[in-house]
Amino acid sequence: MAKAPAANKPARIAEPPTPNRERPNEPKLYKASKEELLEFYKQMLLIRRFEEKAGQLYGLGLIGGFCHLYIGQEAVAVGLQSALSEKDSVITGYRDHGHMLLCGIPPKDVMAELTGRQAGISKGKGGSMHMFSVEHKFYGGHGIVGAQVSLGTGLGFSHKYKGDGGVCLAYFGDGASNQGQVYESFNMAELWKLPVIYVIENNQYAMGTSVNRSSAEDQLFRRGESFRIPGIQIDGMDVLAARGAAEEALAWVRAGKGPIILEMKTYRYRGHSMSDPAKYRSRDEVQAVRDKSDPIDHCKKLLEAEGVKEDELKKIEQEIRKVVNEAADFAESAPEPEPAELYTDVLVETY
Repeated sequence: MAKAPAANKPARIAEPPTPNRERPNEPKLYKASKEELLEFYKQMLLIRRFEEKAGQLYGLGLIGGFCHLYIGQEAVAVGLQSALSEKDSVITGYRDHGHMLLCGIPPKDVMAELTGRQAGISKGKGGSMHMFSVEHKFYGGHGIVGAQVSLGTGLGFSHKYKGDGGVCLAYFGDGASNQGQVYESFNMAELWKLPVIYVIENNQYAMGTSVNRSSAEDQLFRRGESFRIPGIQIDGMDVLAARGAAEEALAWVRAGKGPIILEMKTYRYRGHSMSDPAKYRSRDEVQAVRDKSDPIDHCKKLLEAEGVKEDELKKIEQEIRKVVNEAADFAESAPEPEPAELYTDVLVETY
């Protein structure tokens, strides 16, 4: 005779999460040499002065369309991309000028693209938000919020498929972190253990709403937990913290352990774009961040502690201003594209 089921038998419940799942090591501040610190300082200062000049040209009507400046966030890209090799690829959203410069694209080529000239990196057809250079392994510059995350996952798949040892650094913002395609990408990347470092540049406000008003989980480094993707939260205003995070993330991904998320806590000083008056925050708030956490000032203090004199730093400033001014002059005087350029790069000629 069949045994009757026990009365009030408790339903089977799922196993609790495994508490000892492997995680990457906690990053440490990168121990930079004096020469490396100087290079970090130069790169951040180049981005800052380039973006300030771009803002001026936009105000003069020489740059059209949208223009999103990276001022305040320089330590993120400089710290992370300084750890990359020539095998690695970079993709980001529309706040892309600084990332491009760090990929080795000349300032003249970037500025000429901003002004829509034939000499621009995308022949004047991309503008601020849609720059691209396969030669420099920079894959955009994308205007659709979060679109680059899926494309970056595809780049990671390409690296794995080819076995070239490369890693994709895929940047997106706190606003994009709520987009659905981001999570589809996370799922695929972890299933296939793709070599992707997802970088959330959390500048606190997305387009104009603070992250804790728009995100139920505002600790964005946790966004990959349901996909078993580890995340780390980093001070994105400190270039040495960013570089230290890059070291650990690259070690994790290159070991074949799949993707990782880095939430870089940073801050943009300007509006979301040049057309944004940024009335959702006070000037006092912005100034307080500048006074307390500016990434360039912080690096400058580290250099002074290393014995670098003020005269040497002034000389660097003068050299960078010269480079940026020359780029602006070139961008203003370079010819515009011929009308026939409209019909190039529309289709791939070979498959």
